[in-house]
Amino acid sequence: QVQLVESGGGLVQAGGSLRLSCAASGSTFSICHMGWFRQVSGKEREFVAAITRSGGSAYYADSVKGRFTISRDNAKKTVYLQMNSLKAEDTAVYYCAADTSWNLFLSPREYDYWGQGTQVIVSS
Repeated sequence: QVQLVESGGGLVQAGGSLRLSCAASGSTFSICHMGWFRQVSGKEREFVAAITRSGGSAYYADSVKGRFTISRDNAKKTVYLQMNSLKAEDTAVYYCAADTSWNLFLSPREYDYWGQGTQVIVSS
């Protein structure tokens, strides 16, 4: 079992930055691939970024590539999403998720554990 708690969301002006954190509890964090997803009301949850269990590889949606950076600290059982050059279209509820599969997937359907989400609002 993995419990996930996101923090760091808020209101920011376009062009600004935020860093989201996702703190995990449970003994299996280090064997989980971790992902960040976002969802706008009325739309499907979409992939933002993912990182392998070792932290050696990261993947990004084209819409955030070059602006967002995912990282993790297995000793602290925490995954981060550094968001720079924010745009109004980044406004969403952001969720972190853990995937216990051997391979890393980008679809939210493959993830086993989810946090409660943190709201990010980017004002233009």
